[in-house]
Amino acid sequence: MEKFTSVSGYAAPIPINNVNTDMITPKNVLKAVTKKGLVPFFFQEYRFNPDGSENPDFVLNKEPWRNAKIIVSLENWGCGSSREHSPWAMKDFGIRSVIAISFADIHYSNCFKNGILPVALKPDEVDRVMKSAEAGEIVTVDLEALAVTLEDGTRFAFEVEDFRRDALLSGLDEVGQTLEHEDQIAAFEAKQRQVTPWLYDRRPLD
Repeated sequence: MEKFTSVSGYAAPIPINNVNTDMITPKNVLKAVTKKGLVPFFFQEYRFNPDGSENPDFVLNKEPWRNAKIIVSLENWGCGSSREHSPWAMKDFGIRSVIAISFADIHYSNCFKNGILPVALKPDEVDRVMKSAEAGEIVTVDLEALAVTLEDGTRFAFEVEDFRRDALLSGLDEVGQTLEHEDQIAAFEAKQRQVTPWLYDRRPLD
């Protein structure tokens, strides 16, 4: 998993409540089995017209937000289906952080597992970030400092659980975090083999 320390860039304003995972990636993306090549599916029904041409009215097709690294939205971002393809497509497009008032629980966890930082701020703070995003100003999300900073220096603090923060800063998913304790796991298994050897007896039963 790619490490996350901080990201600075354009923030695409999507001032909508309840942006669900079917909006982020439609159900046909579920056929994909890799995390790459998903950019065409990212907000597919909003970025593209039925004939495949770009919808010029959608924010991610406009300058400078077609190069956005951050999204700013409102309440309950990522609700609906639990599909992990949504953060896969977000990451493939280049999104490294989403700032919103609140997040759906499963999507929130899936973002962390894929190197994306979801940041929950208060409604008035999100409103201020949204205005900055709409003006095409640079927004910085700093995981080390636990702060969102705007171009004019306005700074908003946010919270992240320690284990999630450490995982992103280290670039470790759950498997990687587990393997950091490989020596302790091996020692436990060696001791368990002595205490309960029958658990490791692979001889066929009579």
